[in-house]
Amino acid sequence: MSSSSPSRKLRRQIAWEAARLMYSREVAEYYVAKQKAAKRVHKGWVKPSDLPSNAEIREQVQLLARLNEGADQHSQRLRDMRLRAVWWLKKLMPFHPKLIGSVLTGSIREGSDIDVHVFAANVHSITLLLDELGVFYEMQRKRVVKNNEQRVYTHLHVKDVFPIELTVYHPSQLGFRFRSSITNKAIERAGLSELEKLIAMEHGVDPDQQTDRLIQMDTLPDRSEVFLALLVPLENVRQSPRYHPEGDALFHSMQVFELAKDVMPYDEEFLLAALLHDIGKAIDPDEHVAAGLEALEGFISERTRWLIEHHMEAHKLADHTLGARRRKRLAAHPWFDDLRLLGQCDRGGRVSGALVGSPEEALDYIEQIEEMFG
Repeated sequence: MSSSSPSRKLRRQIAWEAARLMYSREVAEYYVAKQKAAKRVHKGWVKPSDLPSNAEIREQVQLLARLNEGADQHSQRLRDMRLRAVWWLKKLMPFHPKLIGSVLTGSIREGSDIDVHVFAANVHSITLLLDELGVFYEMQRKRVVKNNEQRVYTHLHVKDVFPIELTVYHPSQLGFRFRSSITNKAIERAGLSELEKLIAMEHGVDPDQQTDRLIQMDTLPDRSEVFLALLVPLENVRQSPRYHPEGDALFHSMQVFELAKDVMPYDEEFLLAALLHDIGKAIDPDEHVAAGLEALEGFISERTRWLIEHHMEAHKLADHTLGARRRKRLAAHPWFDDLRLLGQCDRGGRVSGALVGSPEEALDYIEQIEEMFG
């Protein structure tokens, strides 16, 4: 046995553990995955040369995807994601879209998104299109320091059949060849015609069939329908009469919404937090906050998410049972006053026989806020 065998074995073990961390979405970055995996696999210091490359980890992620999802299911999912990417490239045609990443290379796993580079002098020209399509999205500006140079990247995270990430660049960078953090080689990318040829070659779907499939896919998830589907089951969630004499969780949620509408009739994010704060009780009563946030991921803003995440602590604030350190940390948060107000609405929404509207009426109101208040 050669002296390098133990090093190769350690490298493989670290690559497998790092891939498992990334496949399970516990870790998102290759560097972090390597460091965390190395600590789990080997208790002592690991030489940099014994750490796997990003490419080695990616191979293990692909293997895990095939093992866990099955080769046929993996291939079908890849085909569907590529077809959806064609749909988006057609919609984004004014911005010279290019597909990159795992959907193009075929290295998808559960939770992979469709990564697209778009080029526009003003990001708002893209958000206007997204608004016209009626999709829910969030904008993220990420600062990255590379080679002692700070750059700001604008990402648009779009909630769709599959998650979409649009990275926005200035049109002057259309001809620039971006490099991969995995291989340090030029990133593979494909325009619309190249992607259609790839689908025809690898999945046996010719352009005419692609068009038929895209017509069937020409719909986007309606967040109001998602919210309604999460609210309706609350009607069957009975609560402790000691804390909730009003009855079921839906009746309570509608009362909280009505109270929130009285104090902040124009604030969509606050109203959504009030309406949806307890939807997790119909999913996992023991961990209703975490369950609710998981179900709402991608459909609500960061502010709405934060308010729902901490709404139980608002009760402890009112009862003076929250620790001083935690209270101080919450009080320093810019949305602290909103949280206290949400807590007041939550405690006030416990009246037997109160007059409330339906979930459909509440969602209609929220959808019309911009028109009503501008």
